[in-house]
Amino acid sequence: MDRNLPRRSLLKAVPAFALASGATAAHAAEPDALPTPPLTLAMRLRVLIGAPQELGMVDGVRKRVIPITGGSVDGPRLTGKVLAGGADWQSIRPDGTADILARYSIEASDGAILSVVNPGYRHGPAPVLARIAAGEAVDPALYYFRTTPRFDVASDGPHAWLGRAIFLCTAARYKDHVRLDIFEVG
Repeated sequence: MDRNLPRRSLLKAVPAFALASGATAAHAAEPDALPTPPLTLAMRLRVLIGAPQELGMVDGVRKRVIPITGGSVDGPRLTGKVLAGGADWQSIRPDGTADILARYSIEASDGAILSVVNPGYRHGPAPVLARIAAGEAVDPALYYFRTTPRFDVASDGPHAWLGRAIFLCTAARYKDHVRLDIFEVG
């Protein structure tokens, strides 16, 4: 009886070996690299902003709110205007990195209202950030400012595509506005 035990164990293990070898074969069929998704310009925003409202230090970071007072939306996939009433909530870390969470609304040229939640980061060398804070126009190539906007839209309307895609934004801060170039990730 002991003589048959290893053989029985082996027979019970055969399905597991078969599964493992199938998984290995499936893994071998996977491509070395997945395709790099293309970026397609969807729209450009010029978001008008008010004076920052300083909240002070909260849990070790400087907090502030920057009112959004209006703006424009132009582009191949969407046109319209940025509505007043949104804001950009920022947490400025000790290293100068701005952890950004902007919330605002867009009125598309057809009258549809779209909600935007736009988190991201802005950072760079301290002298460059100081120039931006002073209201100077600074070359956007000198600092990092990227966001990942998400859109809340009617799922059955002409702008439903905004609620089904990922977007990446490159941005620049100016004295009275922020420029956002928003790309759809294909």
